Amino acid sequence: MGRLFGTDGVRGRANSDLTPELALSVARAAAGVLADRDGTHRPVAVVGRDPRASGEMLEAAVVAGLTSAGATVLRAGVLPTPALAYLTGRNDADLGVMISASHNPMPDNGIKLFSRGGHKLPDDDEALVERTVASGAADDHRPTGAEIGRIHDLPSATEDYVGHLLGTVEHSLTGLSVVVDCAHGAAAGCAPEVYRRAGATVHAIGNEPDGWNINDGIGSTHLGPLIEAVQRQGADLGIAHDGDADRCLAVAADGTVVDGDAILAVCALALHERGALKDDTVVATVMSNLGFHHAMRDAGIAVQTTAVGDRYVLEALRARGLSLGGEQSGHLVFLEHATTGDGLLTGLALLSRMVATGTSLAELASVVQRLPQTLVNVPVRDRLAVSESDQVAEAVNAVEEELGDAGRVLLRPSGTEQLVRVMVEAPTQSQADEIAHRLASVVAAVA
Repeated sequence: MGRLFGTDGVRGRANSDLTPELALSVARAAAGVLADRDGTHRPVAVVGRDPRASGEMLEAAVVAGLTSAGATVLRAGVLPTPALAYLTGRNDADLGVMISASHNPMPDNGIKLFSRGGHKLPDDDEALVERTVASGAADDHRPTGAEIGRIHDLPSATEDYVGHLLGTVEHSLTGLSVVVDCAHGAAAGCAPEVYRRAGATVHAIGNEPDGWNINDGIGSTHLGPLIEAVQRQGADLGIAHDGDADRCLAVAADGTVVDGDAILAVCALALHERGALKDDTVVATVMSNLGFHHAMRDAGIAVQTTAVGDRYVLEALRARGLSLGGEQSGHLVFLEHATTGDGLLTGLALLSRMVATGTSLAELASVVQRLPQTLVNVPVRDRLAVSESDQVAEAVNAVEEELGDAGRVLLRPSGTEQLVRVMVEAPTQSQADEIAHRLASVVAAVA
């Protein structure tokens, strides 16, 4: 068996890579590894999914795996990933299982695991689950009779999550008009309701999931329909979620896209101004634009940088007890209110900031002056050899000296393919293009 867990759980083509048999094995292994480690009570697991048709099949397999390991299953139905994480903590469950492939196309699906409290698994626990699946060790524990787990539905799951979100809203959103793109995904049933109950006038698109249309030309990875709807409705802004609603991107009234860097900056400044940004520090990944770093520096806010992936942002937040972190892709984590990235929580915070300041989204987002960026994917024979090459190091050093504080270089090996990603930010697009391709040639020559 190859590597099972990627950067965000187990993911693959449903019924081909991610089969019901594998889902059952992962669930059984997770129950054994994560649940009831002290042996004093029957383990409890909360299970949710996005509306993909394959989710019905995989949910049945996951529930079978958990109950066959003796766990009580609380079935939450279709709801966002952050809702599943919240409910895992709210119900004092040992384990949460979300069946979703997030922003991936419909044929894919995935399994995300959460430990007690609704936290994503650390690497060591993922590795242990993976080893347990590979060895078949979970099959050694086969409860029978009254020890087999039972299934209970959570009919109030979505309403509990909606109530939690509304409890974070500091200003009524009355007077704001927003278009919400639900990506025909997990938030279709609750996102329009949340923004509406917070006071906004809501126009919803992508809110008719049929099992097949999730992320299909819509949502946070396809912003065209949202831009068109915002301009057609004359709305103040648009909010785009992905298939499992753990991310949020935005569109200003004039159709300008507002990415995760700008949203993170707006939210960081809001917390900073009221003294609620812990240690005056925000967490971002290495992919955040240099313009974001400059905006934070000018505001007196430090930036802690992590590897790409919201799990690493979370680890940094928890390690230092910080308040806020996020990714350019729109995953933002407000640690006071959530244990994982939450697109609806982010959207509410952004709209609240607009109300509190009486300022348009375009003006708020202008605090981040994005530097032109070029990304070149370089096919290589050995992606790890690049980090050991003196020739590459010399080329990077020369470019960094050339750019100074006005630009940035990042070389990042792909985690799944024989590729090295060369990213350059510079004062002009032509300069970024030229330097990126210059470095790409050096990388290709040595690897």
